[in-house]
Amino acid sequence: MAKSSIFRVLDHCKISPPPNSSPPTTLPLTFLDIPWLFFSPSQPLFFYEYSHSTSHFISSTLPNLKHSLSLALNHFFPFLGNLVISPCDSYKPKIVYTSGDFVSFSVVESSGDFRFFTSNHGRDVHEFYPLVPELGTHSVATGKEGFIPLLAVKVTIFPQMGICIGLAFHHVAADGRTFNNFIKGWASLCANSCFLFNSSPSFDRSVIKDEYGLEEIFLKELWKRKSSQEMVIGTETHVDLSNMVRATFVVSSLDMEKIKKWIISKCKKKGQPLPIHLSPYVLTCSFTWVCLVKAQTQKDQLENYHSEEDPIHFGFIAGGLTRLDYRIPASYFGNCVGFGRSTASRRELKGEDGIIVAANVIGDMIKKLDREIFCGAERWILDWEVLFGSEIHVMVSGSPKLNLYETDFGWGRPKKIEEISIDKSRAISLTESRDVESGIEVGLALHESEMEVFSSFFVEGLKILQ
Repeated sequence: MAKSSIFRVLDHCKISPPPNSSPPTTLPLTFLDIPWLFFSPSQPLFFYEYSHSTSHFISSTLPNLKHSLSLALNHFFPFLGNLVISPCDSYKPKIVYTSGDFVSFSVVESSGDFRFFTSNHGRDVHEFYPLVPELGTHSVATGKEGFIPLLAVKVTIFPQMGICIGLAFHHVAADGRTFNNFIKGWASLCANSCFLFNSSPSFDRSVIKDEYGLEEIFLKELWKRKSSQEMVIGTETHVDLSNMVRATFVVSSLDMEKIKKWIISKCKKKGQPLPIHLSPYVLTCSFTWVCLVKAQTQKDQLENYHSEEDPIHFGFIAGGLTRLDYRIPASYFGNCVGFGRSTASRRELKGEDGIIVAANVIGDMIKKLDREIFCGAERWILDWEVLFGSEIHVMVSGSPKLNLYETDFGWGRPKKIEEISIDKSRAISLTESRDVESGIEVGLALHESEMEVFSSFFVEGLKILQ
């Protein structure tokens, strides 16, 4: 482990768009936004190589970062606003932006080793938290109207080595597509002040059609939990982070082809039908899920608990733009995603055909969502509760389709991207690989002993899949 870094605060300010550039706006949450009220903020970190001193950063780079963020927020101004939750059950939450709203922007200097943070091997999760900006929270069960900021930014300079741009944002305001549009827009404005957005964000909530009455169902779940002060179900607040490490594993296109050929060969030998969907996403998720279950099983054997027939859940997000039977602009600001939950028993997943089982249940759910993304949607919040309440589960954060490694602020592509929120939610993060063409980076956080076992299953498993 690297020794703990020393951090020195250099600046703390409030970033707003140019005066009188963005009109006061109220955006009601749609039924696709409301389920995300139950989740804690996303916390992505973007690391960039930067071979300049702190003084050079402050005089030459920082002013441009602030100015370009101000310009980007002029386009994506709801990020400046607050999520407003009323104590009255007859009102639904909304995003409110008024003149004078701002995004908290902090700048710190770190004595840490930039190479430590941007490597793939297991690293103490605690080392990363000073890089994450604080985003205010507010209890909504106090009888008062709650105002919750939606975005915060922290920039950390590693002198002569690199820069980390850390963000925290509430998913209720934006799905991965919307956030990707924002961060790419900010980066492009920073790298090229003449950059023009191809299309401004669309804030027209009427394009989202609630054809199944899901808003009423989700709001009832919201107010039921609000009254019991159990709003957030997507974060395990009591997760023990001691001895926990985060690591990144890369699944190459060659690895995916090995997994696919192994599945096809096994199915043919046993006369079984092939899984209906063997995309790079399904292959990567299936292999990773099985390795995680085997690692957890080995740990449980030592602790002597859990049944072989225990259901193990795998949750993921499915994009809605291509799955809805009506058109949503690609520039739509907000959430347009569905939720999938696949389930298999511990016995099935740890068996010799575990990868096939995983590919079948994940692929079947994806195809089900392709046919009807809102099938079973009335149970989305309840399904999340079941998933996060189970002893063993996996949730996917992010998507390799977003091409986040193309986010260039003028210093080149990111050296590394990390998602910190996965530490407490038993999630894995998926990002396209920076260095391996068509590869996928899998990020996860486990206790150190469990990470060693997982790594062994992951590395050795790819070797024997011939």
